[in-house]
Amino acid sequence: MNDEYQKSESLFELAVILGQQNDFQEILRIISLKASTLFDAEVASIMMINPGTQDTIKTIMKGGRENNQQRYQLVQTNVIGLVMRDKQPFLSVDIKRDSRFSEDLFEEVTVGSVMCVPLQCEGIVIGCLLVLNKSGAGEFNEGELRLLEKMAAVSAPFLSNVQKIQEYFNAPLPEAELLTKYEQLGLLGKSRRFIELLRAIEAAARCDVRVLLEGPSGTGKELIARAIHKLSARKDRAFVAIDCGAIPESLIESELFGHLKGAFTGANYNRKGIIEEAHQGTLFMDEITNLPCDMQAKLLRVLQEGEVRVIGSNQPRKVDVRFISASSTPLQKLVEQQKFREDLYYRLHVYPIHIPMLNERHEDIPLLANHFLSKFTRQQQKQAESFHGSILKFMQQRKWSGNIRELENFVERLVTLASPEMTVLNPTILPREFQKEFKKLTDNYEPHLLRKSLQETLVETEEQLIRQALKDNDWNQSQAARVLRISERAIRYKMEKLGIVKPT
Repeated sequence: MNDEYQKSESLFELAVILGQQNDFQEILRIISLKASTLFDAEVASIMMINPGTQDTIKTIMKGGRENNQQRYQLVQTNVIGLVMRDKQPFLSVDIKRDSRFSEDLFEEVTVGSVMCVPLQCEGIVIGCLLVLNKSGAGEFNEGELRLLEKMAAVSAPFLSNVQKIQEYFNAPLPEAELLTKYEQLGLLGKSRRFIELLRAIEAAARCDVRVLLEGPSGTGKELIARAIHKLSARKDRAFVAIDCGAIPESLIESELFGHLKGAFTGANYNRKGIIEEAHQGTLFMDEITNLPCDMQAKLLRVLQEGEVRVIGSNQPRKVDVRFISASSTPLQKLVEQQKFREDLYYRLHVYPIHIPMLNERHEDIPLLANHFLSKFTRQQQKQAESFHGSILKFMQQRKWSGNIRELENFVERLVTLASPEMTVLNPTILPREFQKEFKKLTDNYEPHLLRKSLQETLVETEEQLIRQALKDNDWNQSQAARVLRISERAIRYKMEKLGIVKPT
């Protein structure tokens, strides 16, 4: 399967997915994420014409993360303005040297190649679709521009409902019902990143297509896969899970496809493979990157033909299975390193969902920690009811490299170390390896804040915010000022007052 065919098929899959959505925000996410993936772009943006104003309402960065830093806003604004004015597609191999813009306009922006096309419905421009790359990250060409135009043609009808656009700008979707629904499925949180994740799960459950979950280990990918299955039309059928990294390479084919008696030494009985076990249901393949190369080719055939060939048999068997795959390493990066088949990647990357790290969900940590506390106190028949405030603050401040799984293990250890009569878990029971980290964090935060006046704390916080905004925007003062919602003159005054200078 050549690259052009794969990308054309991705557009067909996009149309199928969009036809099954009624969540405007999820439609925006899927279109922008597909654009970022198809063109291997650093950033993909959708700008819609709000009935009252114009605004870029969804920007996705490489890897599926939403971009809130607005560091590319200057390029987006100028290019989109040109496309809206001319109603023509735009391609620039190097935006900094493009004669259509004034010299040095993009001098402080690390952007190279840019494409942008209008979104049109019934001859009316309703928005724009833009992709861009950093300087030196690859140049777009005319063939890719034509493909982006096709993508815009597929997407535009699903973005043309003016009423839905107005609702998107005016009022967010209700969240309380969503949080309650998924709490019953074991998914807990309340942060913005978590709510975005729930909306993606909700949308994925509505359409019967392959889903790719990408996120670090310990973020709950299997729990999310089970939620998608339970909310789908296949909920009354089997949910089968396999960890591709936990099965020896010599056994993986038999595990997936099954075998007939006598097919090989030790095959003493007929065995059905897990793909057949999941017939009419869902198969969750965790850490799919661990599949050997020959098995990747055989799995690709299953996805293409909808059939399996049992070891020892010449007769293929038809199967109807929804595949949900998961990886803790971005598959696109492995494709670039030639460690994963590109054709299989395109087959799996139909409905991608990025799972945020726990460190991106600090607001959810107390909720999760208290849930685990209740769970383990019941299991161990202890009396603990809550955490001491300093322990709770410690959990919110530290970095959880193992994500939710590590937090769960930490709480379980605290409950285990607590005496039977202890009702509040306090720092005295912290495991030895955490005591030094706890002391360092509490010394840095609590006493430090208490020693300072309110005015000193406010000045320090203001300096931190300004420095972070400048850093996020490559020290472009006008862009940082827009992010902070102050004037350019004000940010220059504050920089001089606080002694903030760009590092050399």
